[in-house]
Amino acid sequence: MPLFDLITLANEIIMTCGKKYGLRSMMQHLTKSLLAVAFLASFGSSMLYGYNLAVVNSPAQYIKRFYNETLLESHGLTPDERLLTILYSLTVSIFAIGGMTGALLVGRLVTKYGRKGTLVRSTALVFIGGALMGFSRWCRIPEMVIIGRFITGIHSGISLSVVPMYLGEIAPKNLRGFLGLVPSIHICLGVFIAQILGLSELLGKEEHWPLLLSLVVLPTMVQLMLLPWFPESPRYLLMEKGDVHATIAALKWFRTKGNIQAEVEEMQEEQRSLSSMQTLSVCSLLVDHCVRWQVLTVAVVNIGMQLSGIDAIWFYTNEIFKNAGIPDPYIQYTTVGTGAIEVISGMLGCFTIEHLGRRPLMIGGFLFMGLCCAGITVSVLFQPQLSYMRYISVGCVVGIIAGFCIGPAGVPFLITAELFKQSHRPAAYTVAGCLNWISNFTIGFVFPFLEIATGPFCYLIFCAVCLGVAVYTIFIIPETKNKTFLEISQMFATKNDICEEELYPNSQLKMALMNGYGTLDLHDKK
Repeated sequence: MPLFDLITLANEIIMTCGKKYGLRSMMQHLTKSLLAVAFLASFGSSMLYGYNLAVVNSPAQYIKRFYNETLLESHGLTPDERLLTILYSLTVSIFAIGGMTGALLVGRLVTKYGRKGTLVRSTALVFIGGALMGFSRWCRIPEMVIIGRFITGIHSGISLSVVPMYLGEIAPKNLRGFLGLVPSIHICLGVFIAQILGLSELLGKEEHWPLLLSLVVLPTMVQLMLLPWFPESPRYLLMEKGDVHATIAALKWFRTKGNIQAEVEEMQEEQRSLSSMQTLSVCSLLVDHCVRWQVLTVAVVNIGMQLSGIDAIWFYTNEIFKNAGIPDPYIQYTTVGTGAIEVISGMLGCFTIEHLGRRPLMIGGFLFMGLCCAGITVSVLFQPQLSYMRYISVGCVVGIIAGFCIGPAGVPFLITAELFKQSHRPAAYTVAGCLNWISNFTIGFVFPFLEIATGPFCYLIFCAVCLGVAVYTIFIIPETKNKTFLEISQMFATKNDICEEELYPNSQLKMALMNGYGTLDLHDKK
């Protein structure tokens, strides 16, 4: 089916769902161009992040066997189980080290190349990483797997920040939540696809695991062919490049209804409020007292998202189900079932965020995850006495995944864009991305040893984290639904103890305004 037909079908489904749930005012601004760019940007980037999180789960035993064989062939070394566990944990967690490296590059890349330009250029990393992993078994070089995971991690570190930034800037304010959660749906979809392809009837065989790891190149190829035809972020074009005519053209591409003049004037009003027309560095962001609560909020939600235990569930699903007493032949199918729950939960969050808001999805998601983490501990402890507790354990794993995908999976990336104005946003995403990936690496590498040391009580740590983030959201984070970026900054002004002069440092700055015909009025406005 041609891509245009797929986009048209998806648009009709979304419009139908939107009308059913009373979201007509939101859906009338959802154009085919907006929907297409959201799917393309997420399909070749966010989906790969989800795929890479879960793809190492199924072939774990084959990757360990490959390491064992090659170490014996090359060095005459027969590694014990502990060494193989360390090597496999490194394979899993090196993806996060690459992600943190990519996150550190985001600020410079999006400032130099733009949001869309950065996504297009970063695709080269996927082809390099995919090739290394795909040919590793044939070359008998285990380092190729680890390096390939690291390089694809760099791509995910870049795209995980740039995709929500791009979509947040091209979306009208009443669609920011909906489009902001499209990447999280694709993350869940990527996990689900990895679980499906990892079945023993498909690519879950020993001879196919390099192909399974290298399939990331296919979605990226589609993105590389089509995404360059779409416009750059209008906010980037106007506020960082000063190109009003390109801004108008981009807005007309993404809008069929709405007041383009009003949108440009709102961007210009935000630009007048900036203390600097230049993009701030990370150091400048961290010492800027005007955004200290926004920075703290980004840190809490991004660290909490990863330390909630979801990465432990994704990385080690099969092992968790095995410990829960699920028979080996059925573990892979149980895992696939959890993937389907992820996709459904992600879609539920996407279609309800503009109706419920950001806060309810965050609070409800983290509270439910915390309850399920405690449930895993209790069920595993009583499993020897009560056999049915194994099913409660599996249900709690599914509950953690569902609670995460409804809100905590995507809202932190969305509110990172919403809490900051244009000059602060790239640095904010760099900070958020680094904290996110450091936490991801910590869980991926430490969890197997933490589980050995503490047994089922390790999930109580995740429970405490989830409850802590939920409480912080209740008392600190305001609702940002249908608010402009400038209005959201004003909502934090009291917490940050800043006065109006600091909030609008350039209020006397003269800006060229738009007239009603979409052209520049070069005369001074009195």
